[in-house]
Amino acid sequence: MDDRYVGARTPRREDARLLTGKARYVGAVRLPGTAHAQVVRSPVAHGRLLGCDTEAVRALPGVLDVITPADAPDLRLPCVSVAPGQRMTSYRVLDDEIRYAGQPLAVVVAHTPEAARDAADLIDLELEELPAVVGAERALAAGAPLLYPELGTNVLTDFTLGDADCAAAVAGAVHVVEMTFTMGRCSPYPIEPRGVVACYDGDELTVHISSQAPHHVREHLADAFRLGHDQVRVISRDTGGGFGAKEHLYPDEALICLAARRLGRPVSWSEAPGDRLTATLAARAAVHRGRLALDGGGRFVALDVDVIGDLGAHPANNGAATFAVTATMMPGPYRFDRVAVRVRGVATNTTPAGSYRGFGQPEATLTRERLIDEAARRLGFDPIELRLRNMLGPGELPYTTRVHQPYDSGDYPRALRTLRDLVKPVERDDGRRRGIGYSCHVETTGMGPSTDLRGAGIQAGGYESVVLRMEQDTSVVVSSGVVSIGQGIETTLAQLAADRVGVPIDRVRVVLGDTAATPYSAIGSIASRSMAVGGGALARAAARLRDKLVAIAAHRLEAAPGDLELADGVVRVKGDPRASVTLRELATSAWRGWDLPEGVTPGLEERASYDPAAYTFAYGAHAAAVAVDPETGAVEVERYWVVNDSGVLVNPAVVEGQLRGAVAQGIGQALTEEIVYTADGQPMADYLLPTAREVPDIEVVMLRTPSPITPGGMKGCGESGTIGPPAAVANAVAAALPEIAERVTDVPLTPQAVWSLLRT
Repeated sequence: MDDRYVGARTPRREDARLLTGKARYVGAVRLPGTAHAQVVRSPVAHGRLLGCDTEAVRALPGVLDVITPADAPDLRLPCVSVAPGQRMTSYRVLDDEIRYAGQPLAVVVAHTPEAARDAADLIDLELEELPAVVGAERALAAGAPLLYPELGTNVLTDFTLGDADCAAAVAGAVHVVEMTFTMGRCSPYPIEPRGVVACYDGDELTVHISSQAPHHVREHLADAFRLGHDQVRVISRDTGGGFGAKEHLYPDEALICLAARRLGRPVSWSEAPGDRLTATLAARAAVHRGRLALDGGGRFVALDVDVIGDLGAHPANNGAATFAVTATMMPGPYRFDRVAVRVRGVATNTTPAGSYRGFGQPEATLTRERLIDEAARRLGFDPIELRLRNMLGPGELPYTTRVHQPYDSGDYPRALRTLRDLVKPVERDDGRRRGIGYSCHVETTGMGPSTDLRGAGIQAGGYESVVLRMEQDTSVVVSSGVVSIGQGIETTLAQLAADRVGVPIDRVRVVLGDTAATPYSAIGSIASRSMAVGGGALARAAARLRDKLVAIAAHRLEAAPGDLELADGVVRVKGDPRASVTLRELATSAWRGWDLPEGVTPGLEERASYDPAAYTFAYGAHAAAVAVDPETGAVEVERYWVVNDSGVLVNPAVVEGQLRGAVAQGIGQALTEEIVYTADGQPMADYLLPTAREVPDIEVVMLRTPSPITPGGMKGCGESGTIGPPAAVANAVAAALPEIAERVTDVPLTPQAVWSLLRT
């Protein structure tokens, strides 16, 4: 097979509409008679809604409806990921028990957005405020306010993965490095805010929504409203970023659909900028108590970590899965005799926690890689050599870790050695202290084995399906259940189809994001799986379509299929190009049912599903060069290097772009980004995203070790860039400031945080 497109830096086809204002975002949906909704949110973090006087508001000109908890007492959404012993598996969409500031308490619908906002401001809420608890450790303390008094605890799940005798291995080790790490709560912050336009005609609920998983949304809406799944259509044409925040249905989004059903007319809503920090699910907030045990020669003996994860007010769609992934990826690319990770998911009076790019893996990498660097510092090892001494080699793969992750393929030491050769210190005499920090990781990608998901408590399948059709004119249509969220999947699926079917790429059209027109996808474009799993399904469908074309050609040419090849728009006899038949002739015959071999059905349409046998595992090594001003504590990342392996690269330019964007998000987590709450649960207004000033030029080198699992050899790449930066930057700061190295444990490393460490 001649890979003309796979591996090429094909320009992204979706960019033409995205850059010219023709993107199909929810905000561009205009339906006749559309009303507009405003969500009324709780001003307090903990309390009870005793009353909600709406009479005056309902009488206002332009107001069409007001929905309160009394109007939706049984409307609930499920937790799709359910951890061992999880005490809650669903939650109310509108609840009069208040557990976080920003919780929806009512919805006002009016003729115009302005009328809805004005009316919402006039709703009289009678509230009983209760003491709030902020911070997972505080929620564990004796006497802390309980969010669910009937449970008698704020711990909603508590489980351990790994070796039961890990603590004994730590106790018997020659050297033990023990540190406690705190990760600030980060917001995914997509450019397109969450939004919904819903309409109901009495039979079908049609929902335009900015989502990463439209089929996921469809089934949850159908179940919540007791509709048949065939009565709900969900459309997500272009999604302006998600990063995990749009992987599921939110309570406020379900309420807009309820309003449309009640009114019988379209209702539109978009999340206000001021609501994002309280309404969109954030992530990362956790405390890790880690212990790394080594023998006298620097060999890793054991890794023992206690993860306390902040779930927020209740388990959201993904429950405690983020913290579970932290546990499963804690070993990284290293050998350990023993590993154990205890995970506790704790309820606090903050916005529920959700998914964010990297999904628990940046947190695991920060803990492990900081422990390794601190061990190297205390024991006098070079931090790179200590890693290489304990790193799994290519001859040891496939390898199953102590927490049951089946690493598939790669050369982890090569990535680190390649990185070491790239790194060049910044030499400048400006009074700042400089250091270089490294981090290595293995990334779980291609989320999909349905049986594995079931075993992990995830209430969804993980396969993908593709419908591939060649028309009579040889144009090709790819229909897939994954979604375009800015990751270039529309282009890369077209590249894969063009090569596998043997047509020019401009003859391929890709259809995504409409549950009425695309195959079922239970979990959509999340977890670095769109190409690894969706592309795997496409590869299978293309192989079937190609085989059918060859079978028809063999019949026409009176030749054996094995003697034929597809190239240059024809199927021909190998070595005799004169004996050939064009694809156009074959497609016409197939669709007209003319001159087909026995057993071959008319048409050229193949549907294939791919349920992977296992996850794929990408990996990478990162390095950051930082300069720290000891007078102010300000940290500047001056240079950044990435060596990454995501298997076969369908489009290297797309992969490199994803890596650079993800590194920028990782640098934000390391230095600036955090949702800070007051003691009574109010989020602070400032949320500092990294700008061009904070993000340096990022040098990327790609390795290519094909996955032995995925048809086509692809692995995921979308999250890799976020996993390494917090650890690499923190290690660089510790290298620059060795006098405080053992206390460089928390992110973000804001100027105030670093300045305080230097002066303590």
